[in-house]
Amino acid sequence: MANHKSSKKRILRNEKKRISNKSRMSKIRTFVKKVSEMITGKKDSAEIKTALSKANSELAKGVKKGLVSKRKMARTMSKFAKRMNETK
Repeated sequence: MANHKSSKKRILRNEKKRISNKSRMSKIRTFVKKVSEMITGKKDSAEIKTALSKANSELAKGVKKGLVSKRKMARTMSKFAKRMNETK
């Protein structure tokens, strides 16, 4: 255990951040998985578009918070857009 007051505070802050980041990443993965399943399940294109926009929003929030890189977000959204256009 840390001895300095600032070290103890840092440990507490890191733990709060870790829990928050874990929750946010789980949410992002869930949205991405839903979109992927919808595309492979040949769902209605309107439903896919709404799910895709929600996933895009969550990924953008992840980029803003530093959890996901810009490149990963762009790659993921590009992949989904391409797959969605192929299913039409």
